[in-house]
Amino acid sequence: MEQKPQKMSRRKFLLKGAAAIFSGMGLSVGYSIFGERFWYETKHITLPLKRLPSAFSGMRMVQFSDIHLGKHFKMESFSDVIAKIKQLKPDLLCFTGDLFDANQGYPSEDVIPLLSQLEAPYGKWAVLGNHDYRSGVRKVADLLKRSGFNLLVNEHAVLENKNQRFHIVGVDEMLHGKPNLHMAMAEDHDQPFTLLLAHEPDFADRTSGFSIDLQISGHSHGGQVRLPFVGALSTPTYGEKYVEGLYKVKDSMLQVYTNRGIGTTLIPVRFMCRPEITVFTLHSI
Repeated sequence: MEQKPQKMSRRKFLLKGAAAIFSGMGLSVGYSIFGERFWYETKHITLPLKRLPSAFSGMRMVQFSDIHLGKHFKMESFSDVIAKIKQLKPDLLCFTGDLFDANQGYPSEDVIPLLSQLEAPYGKWAVLGNHDYRSGVRKVADLLKRSGFNLLVNEHAVLENKNQRFHIVGVDEMLHGKPNLHMAMAEDHDQPFTLLLAHEPDFADRTSGFSIDLQISGHSHGGQVRLPFVGALSTPTYGEKYVEGLYKVKDSMLQVYTNRGIGTTLIPVRFMCRPEITVFTLHSI
């Protein structure tokens, strides 16, 4: 996750302040650095969707996001995540950006054998995140493609089953890329069910003007540090409105889901904000 300069300083201040508080609390700092960061939650969500074709009803879609491979999250830890995803046996697999951490890591081909283990009958799909751009976007894109992922950058694809269609769309990320839904969307007068992958969740306010049913995103990490009655202490640019979980966008049919991600950035801390793998069961109604 990247901040504009004025946002970055505020976020660093708040997160480092939280870390300072935890350092005086003994067990809390140990838990937030060495415990919760690796306590992965597999979150199951059943989504009824009006326009979902009956041929796709019951589909299991798995989303993971924001790995941030690097100094604080190594390949060995990612291997555990891969094993968990494999056990879920997804029909459709989606990665919503930030494979490596631009501050603490660099793109490595060591990730290919891990990502290549993942399989899904309806394919493996991905979009880029802001750290992917900062890490070296061409290299990251190449690694994803060589691992069997279909990378969508202002593009769409069509899934078919029993002569029924399901559109999957992916847009470029907002901070360094050039997201363009007009370019990505298919010109289809039938307007089939459409799933959008967008790294930043606040892109939903642009998405709501299009014929899109569900947007899945990452980027926010859920805030990384959350407190009771307060929520996230700090959130990144374009991850401030739809911070974590499921939302219905006002005055539209759009639903947006924000995954809390797997890794961390800026500081290696999670508190009351477990890393997440999301399993959606999609149902037509």
